[in-house]
Amino acid sequence: MALLQISEPGMSTAPHQRRLAVGIDLGTTNSLVATVRNSIPEVLADDDGRVLLPSVVRYLPNGHANIGYKAQAAQTTDPRNTIVSVKRFMGRGLKDIAHAENMPYDFQDQPGMVQIKTVAGVKSPVEVSAQILATLRQTAEDALGDDLVGAVITVPAYFDDAQRQATKDAAQLAGLNVLRLLNEPTAAAIAYGLDNSSEGVFAVYDLGGGTFDISILKLTRGVFEVLATGGDSALGGDDFDHRLFCWISHEAQLQPLSDEDTRLLMVKAREVKELLSTKDEVQIDAVLRSGEEVHLSITAAQFNEITQHLVAKTMAPVRKALRDAGLTVEDVDGVVLVGGATRMPHIRRAVGEFFKTNPLSNIDPDKVVALGAAVQANLLAGNRAPGDDWLLLDVIPLSLGIETMGGLAEKVIPRNSTIPCARAQEFTTFKDGQTAMAIHVVQGERELVADCRSLARFELRGIPPMAAGAARIRVTYQVDADGLLAVSAREMTSGVEASITVKPSYGLGDDEIARMLQESFSSADEDMQRRALREEQVEAERIVLATRSALQADAALLSEAERQAIEAQVEAVSAAAQGTDHLAIKAAVDALAHGTEEFAARRMDRSVHAALAGKKLDEVA
Repeated sequence: MALLQISEPGMSTAPHQRRLAVGIDLGTTNSLVATVRNSIPEVLADDDGRVLLPSVVRYLPNGHANIGYKAQAAQTTDPRNTIVSVKRFMGRGLKDIAHAENMPYDFQDQPGMVQIKTVAGVKSPVEVSAQILATLRQTAEDALGDDLVGAVITVPAYFDDAQRQATKDAAQLAGLNVLRLLNEPTAAAIAYGLDNSSEGVFAVYDLGGGTFDISILKLTRGVFEVLATGGDSALGGDDFDHRLFCWISHEAQLQPLSDEDTRLLMVKAREVKELLSTKDEVQIDAVLRSGEEVHLSITAAQFNEITQHLVAKTMAPVRKALRDAGLTVEDVDGVVLVGGATRMPHIRRAVGEFFKTNPLSNIDPDKVVALGAAVQANLLAGNRAPGDDWLLLDVIPLSLGIETMGGLAEKVIPRNSTIPCARAQEFTTFKDGQTAMAIHVVQGERELVADCRSLARFELRGIPPMAAGAARIRVTYQVDADGLLAVSAREMTSGVEASITVKPSYGLGDDEIARMLQESFSSADEDMQRRALREEQVEAERIVLATRSALQADAALLSEAERQAIEAQVEAVSAAAQGTDHLAIKAAVDALAHGTEEFAARRMDRSVHAALAGKKLDEVA
């Protein structure tokens, strides 16, 4: 009999039974994966010792793709097929994407979410993100030496339901079990709160490559309570790059640029921006494919001046978040800087001047989100250590509502409500004898439905005919810990009910998700192929040994022809296991399993007969 390890609920398993979980920061510019080892969160490196993975995917004519550094190196020579900053496209239509006209991609505007045409076919941002996530998953499994039980994936606090669902779909395509979607500023607060044993009210200012978030959190005796959140999911370091690109184009009086020259100058602009974080002046030299040459110099003061409006644009959500939390600047005990873009000196100055304190930046702003996510993942996987008694109370970033007559948006769950949560409101019919009601779920802060984002529609049918206003329809909104929504409607007198788990209509149906999942399996990288091959070879070895043992013990139960048939199938499995086609091995194993079913039944009958022989009925009973 096997011995079972029993532990108290919520306590960590034995070290050899530790469940492997990771935190993933799926970033606009770079992504990374972290885990907790020996109670210490750490970022995992790839085979070359690099912890940052550029969030870049290049598609090739043969259907394969380069991910990370290799793809990043090709962005100036093959810009149309090299996708950068894909996070800004997640759950977004073409009209939602800033500066789309300056991007080299062949966009296809689908309902809800844009698609990108490449030499390897039309790709969804979900598919592109999935390839980045799959690479991070492989890095983690290689570093940890086993499969993952799950991952906490971070998202900008201001991501709406469509963007969150798109992120979750990408993780599914990458073969990841999502333990939780965690807001990036909250993840940073977890890392700082646990490392620094901080208590009080903290502002987390998170300026990444493509998004900006501000969160106001209260840390008290192990409770992380998000008081308010805000931001702009279309504002980040990329916009500073674009502003510098425009300045270079204007100062050099360049003609309309090709896709290759546009991408070349955008890359140059990013390099210059990063250099200006440590230098007072930078020389800009570039030779374009058109033959034009660029020779300019820009000072840090000039860069500050041309991007000052972007810095100011981040401060409006900061003021709003403080108002929502009912706090003033004086109530804030500390400010945490997150995101690579916060390395810009004028960002740090502006934040310090606004909050009247020096911002905290002792944890690498590129790593802090992944480290905090790893701590949360370790907890959710059941690896809680003694003393790890802390609670996370996050909030929903945007109000969830319902359309009422006249195209008005009635808020059911207001923004900054603590999640998970459930709220209900009662509505009634508009016309006499009305037997159905259309439920339109929306998200946003505006009063008109036309100014909010549509999330889902469904109908409640079977309402008993009544006078207008007599029916009582109770609509319940439930938001889970990932910030994802389920809605139900019930007519109270008759009990008829309808419900929907909100799947944002961003252009990906369940059949398309299934298709992409199948494609992700068939185009898995070499390491995943090796893993599948090893698994099938182990299974082949197991069934061959078991069958040969059974033949040796009970060959008398078979005719000569049956025995030879089974032995032939055993040889077929052994031969297939020597090859590299895991599907062929699986087919041979399945054939052998099917071919020995009758033999197994006869062995079972013989064992039962032997066990019962010579016994009376009452002895058996």
